[in-house]
Amino acid sequence: MPCAVFHFLLLERSLICTRVHFNRTESETFCYNKRKEFHKDPPRFQTEASPGEEEEEEVRRATFEVRENNDGGGDSDGDVMIGSPKFSLTDSDGRSLLLAPCLPDTPAAQVLERAVLESRVREVEEENRQIKLQLSQSQGAAQLADGNYGNQQWGASADTVPEDGDNTAEEKGNHTDCSRSPLVQKCEVRKSFCLVTDNGRHDDLIHVACVCAGHNASRDVVTLVKSVLFHRRNPLHFHFITDSVASRILGSLFRSWMVPSVQVSFYDAEELKSEVSWIPNKHYSGIYGLMKLTLTKALPADLAKVIVLDTDITFATDIAELWGIFKKFTDKQVIGLVENQSDWYLGNLWKNHKPWPALGRGFNTGVILLYLERLRRISWEQMWRLTAERELMSMLSTSLADQVIHWNSPKKLRVKNKHVEFFRNLYLTFLEYDGNLLRRELFGCPSQASPESVRLQAALEELDEDDQCYDFRRERLTVHRVHLYFLQYDYTPAEDDTDVTLVAQLSMDRLQMLEAICKHWEGPISLALYMSDAEAQQFLRYAQASEVLKNRKNVGYHIVYKEGQFYPVNLVRNVALRNANTPYVFLTDVDFLPMYGLYDYLRKSIVQLDVAHTKKALVVPAFETLRYRLSFPKSKAELLSMLDMGTLYTFRYQNQNLPEEQNTQLTAPPVCRYHVWPKGHAPTNYAKWRTATTPYKVEWESDFEPYVVVRRDCPEYDQRFVGFGWNKVSHIMELDAQEFDLMVLPNAFMIHMPHAPSFDISKFRSSSSYRNCLNTLKDEFHQDLSRKYGAAALKYLTAQRSM
Repeated sequence: MPCAVFHFLLLERSLICTRVHFNRTESETFCYNKRKEFHKDPPRFQTEASPGEEEEEEVRRATFEVRENNDGGGDSDGDVMIGSPKFSLTDSDGRSLLLAPCLPDTPAAQVLERAVLESRVREVEEENRQIKLQLSQSQGAAQLADGNYGNQQWGASADTVPEDGDNTAEEKGNHTDCSRSPLVQKCEVRKSFCLVTDNGRHDDLIHVACVCAGHNASRDVVTLVKSVLFHRRNPLHFHFITDSVASRILGSLFRSWMVPSVQVSFYDAEELKSEVSWIPNKHYSGIYGLMKLTLTKALPADLAKVIVLDTDITFATDIAELWGIFKKFTDKQVIGLVENQSDWYLGNLWKNHKPWPALGRGFNTGVILLYLERLRRISWEQMWRLTAERELMSMLSTSLADQVIHWNSPKKLRVKNKHVEFFRNLYLTFLEYDGNLLRRELFGCPSQASPESVRLQAALEELDEDDQCYDFRRERLTVHRVHLYFLQYDYTPAEDDTDVTLVAQLSMDRLQMLEAICKHWEGPISLALYMSDAEAQQFLRYAQASEVLKNRKNVGYHIVYKEGQFYPVNLVRNVALRNANTPYVFLTDVDFLPMYGLYDYLRKSIVQLDVAHTKKALVVPAFETLRYRLSFPKSKAELLSMLDMGTLYTFRYQNQNLPEEQNTQLTAPPVCRYHVWPKGHAPTNYAKWRTATTPYKVEWESDFEPYVVVRRDCPEYDQRFVGFGWNKVSHIMELDAQEFDLMVLPNAFMIHMPHAPSFDISKFRSSSSYRNCLNTLKDEFHQDLSRKYGAAALKYLTAQRSM
């Protein structure tokens, strides 16, 4: 018969361990700590049935060995074998532990033994429950007193584990006498750690400084910020030394990101250039690589400590662990660095290689701990300046080391190596991580809400959740993250003040239109792309691989990150409109290809019609084709020929204004058109346009939504309209309310290319509630328009009701 021996070790602190021996041979230990977390699976007890299935099953006898252990790991009272007919035990409180003896193998004896055991088991379980409750309470009090706040792994130390000769050397080696006290108090765990000093600063606030300049660095630093925010448990204050480009990009990003307990400050790098520009430098980072030397001057005088990071760093743990190293500084230590891994500064990479002087391999400045307060006391600025001047007398210029990490070229990202795979996946995790998930509060350390957050919260509370159109109203209050100028942008508008920017918006499913638009429009372009973080990286790879796109520096790509269930089409349009930097904008959609030469033609028309001094909106007539491969017309005459042949159509409109012999669309074979909207472009008057040689004025009509050229300071799109329906109609209506004249250009045209129906138009067609809410939003827009423009806007409400 198999025997099982149980050791019950009751420790008044830290651990409760149970050791189980099977057949007196193998042993394994499973422990659970104060959190009741099992480190190993409980043992499975195996028993063997006695031979002979028809015979009455034997009573399995178990031998219990009970050891009583005191708090200091005292000696044992010896083993008490429970196998004889008579026995008695007492527990630590002196109570008798009566267990039934091994009675003769009869049914009555089995019933009696079972009843006694069940009764005793219930008593023991209740006692254990009370003991565990007392342990958890006492340990919780000790935890608060000792400053432990729930992030440590509990183990049995030498003074709490009982002496047990069965412990192996490996088991004993797992215990340590080292006290793992937290280096930084984490306010998310304990509210009492969130202390505010007299000057309003948080004691647990971690300061991070970074030098960031240009479009590419502004994009790369976002991955660093994501990795820091993902792991952090403390409030953060980012200090960015930026040029004007990075300041605009990152300022917009953090304002729209709205991460709680995060402060951001910007410092103009132009004011610091003179401090380091006198140093000759051959490094690709230019003077920005040396600008870290000026942080004692650039950062606030009352800032005592700061972590300095490069833009290409990715964190794999809480930055508080790095911040906690400041506590290990002695009174004379002011800078924390790690040694370089490369041999650059050893001077043996090639013959006559003379790098900048360094101690050994030198120290890497990708991660620096700066004790600013002490650096200022020892006159750091004077110290580094004198050293640089002395070394430049013999070195003539600085020659900083290149990257010390593996992938200092894009091709190395594809190297097959387990270590490379690990770090690449770590980097890609944060590269494509949804930044919206980082908008979380730090519990226990309330932060001061920004005025914008307070306003939005108040607006949300005013919404009625029982309203059928609640989701539409809620979407209008959603703040989307915006990353301006995602790629390199370098364009200066023409000096004659007639420059025009093509403004459009798109999502991932229209990405293939970009190359064609760039071929048709040589002027500046402002595009807003509605994408997720992962899709933004796909777009980046696409743009960098395209010969057409990578050579165009006058195209501004602005990422609006996805959030919510609707496509915020007008919000995305407004992002593109606000970031056009020319006096005039051509408001279009990405599905349209402008005619060749339209950019120059529009600039001439702006001068001809004196748009600078009059309120005019220039209408570009729209056509469409159902063919994916189109021989694009190079002139108006060629377009009219294709229109007569049925190759082209007036956009979403079967032209009833044309003479019967010219209106071949009515007699051409039927075609499948996913959306027909005659009212949208009927007022353009295509019949008149065919023969027009000068611009002509058209009147506003209900549901008119042409594509126009206007001044950049025109009204923005109304952001209450999301998804499909009335997003452009409302904009043209407001232009008319502001008394803009709609002038149709006689020699301009654009052609809509075919594409699959959008998801939003499918919802519009299939959902009656969607259509009802759109009508509700229309009525509210009319009311707002009437309040804003007075009696002159009543005609729009009348026109709507007459439909």
